[in-house]
Amino acid sequence: MKAKELRERSDQDLVELSHQITRDLFGQRMKNLTGQLDDTSQLRKGRRDLARIVLIQSERAVAKSVAGSEA
Repeated sequence: MKAKELRERSDQDLVELSHQITRDLFGQRMKNLTGQLDDTSQLRKGRRDLARIVLIQSERAVAKSVAGSEA
């Protein structure tokens, strides 16, 4: 997913998406260990998507704390 697409999502959507990606990554890692995973690039893509989500969540948390301290 693109960062622009993720930034358009709500906080709750990002939380749900991160849980879904985490579950998917676990399943893909297990398939990779057993030799059943055909496209190993999905592991890398999933990790990067998860990192993007975490980054956007932390950016929003910082923005909220800055906005709260200024008020």
